[in-house]
Amino acid sequence: MQLFTPVNIAPSPLRIDHQTPLLLVGSCFTDEVGARLQAAGFECLCNPFGTLYNPFSVALCLQKAVNDEPIGSEHLVQHEGLWHSWLHHGRFSDSDKQTVLHSCNEAIHATHHFLQRSPVVFCTFGTAYTFFLSDPSASSAMQGRPVANCHKLPAAMFRRRRLSVSEIVECWQPLVSALSVPFVFTVSPIRHLADGAHGNQLSKSTLLLAVDQLVRDSDRCGYFDSYEILMDELRDYRFYARDLCHPTDVAVDIIWERFQQTYMTDETRTLARQKEKEWRQRQHRPLHPPQQ
Repeated sequence: MQLFTPVNIAPSPLRIDHQTPLLLVGSCFTDEVGARLQAAGFECLCNPFGTLYNPFSVALCLQKAVNDEPIGSEHLVQHEGLWHSWLHHGRFSDSDKQTVLHSCNEAIHATHHFLQRSPVVFCTFGTAYTFFLSDPSASSAMQGRPVANCHKLPAAMFRRRRLSVSEIVECWQPLVSALSVPFVFTVSPIRHLADGAHGNQLSKSTLLLAVDQLVRDSDRCGYFDSYEILMDELRDYRFYARDLCHPTDVAVDIIWERFQQTYMTDETRTLARQKEKEWRQRQHRPLHPPQQ
């Protein structure tokens, strides 16, 4: 008796090994897979701009990295004693304005240099809902522009709407063409229920349709079925954390295993397991360390 719906993923013609540079950008699901890749000894740059959920913000940061284009004061906002970047995650926020600018521009510059090595780019879209800055006091450079993070500023400063399939495709097609590297897109299986279950489905459907168009338009673009694995093959709340939205470690481990089967040879997977075992040993702290 078949008690679950298997998601059959054929091995990809795109193969990665421990000599392949990997750039991972997007939602917090990117952080989960990126952490496993790093533990398995792969050379990867994971979310250099911080966690970004909507396709516009991911594309905007990547475009700045392609051009090695720094941000300026017009991209920052001060709130409750901290300076924040409208384009970056809150991990870049600081009480010192110059520190924020330096950190953000260092990330852009480092990503620019990483892109020169022609990495495989893995991009995870989290939601099609996007906040646009609409506050009259905002700088002209940011007025009406999408923001990566609201940084807990008043809701009245923003206009929020769901992006369309065509908007996402038109935003990403020039970037795919400009970079000339392999792209693997995926849609995060993490549910965003602020707009209800139906709203979440509309958002994920928009992302899936946009990615499908990008994949059909370029033979350098592929899709990995992480969303489908959790939604169909692992359709059970034992694979979800207490918030009933995020996957458990077990669920991510299963998706990570399927990721390896899709993009790695048996030899690479064997080496990855060995590297991960060494990494775990390095994390172990003895109860009674030797006395100096």
